[in-house]
Amino acid sequence: MNTMHIGELAERAGMSLRTIRHYDEVGLLVPSGRTSGGFRVYTEQDLERLLVVRRMKPLGFTLDEMAELLRVVDALRNRGTDGDTDDEPALAARLDEYLQDARERHAKLVERAGMAEEFVETLGSLRASLP
Repeated sequence: MNTMHIGELAERAGMSLRTIRHYDEVGLLVPSGRTSGGFRVYTEQDLERLLVVRRMKPLGFTLDEMAELLRVVDALRNRGTDGDTDDEPALAARLDEYLQDARERHAKLVERAGMAEEFVETLGSLRASLP
């Protein structure tokens, strides 16, 4: 299994070491292991998990919401491995709720970006009218 230290993880995810350490402290992204010297060791699966978090952040999801979604995703990925699939409909329903919420948040973000573009154009027009 290929592993990486926190610096490589941070670089590949485009995030700061401080943020990744914070996510570890709050239990959002626990390293897959530690070296004999105590350094955090991450896997590709950890990177995928971190990228999910990174994509949720601009949409304004809280740390608690991120953690819950990750629990749902983990449970869906591991379904059937313990022989229990009874909770699959509930997990799928919760995933659907997150998907709908993400779509709504995205739409609001797109609307805000449009307003920002209009503002930049207004300022550009004003500036162009000056000597």
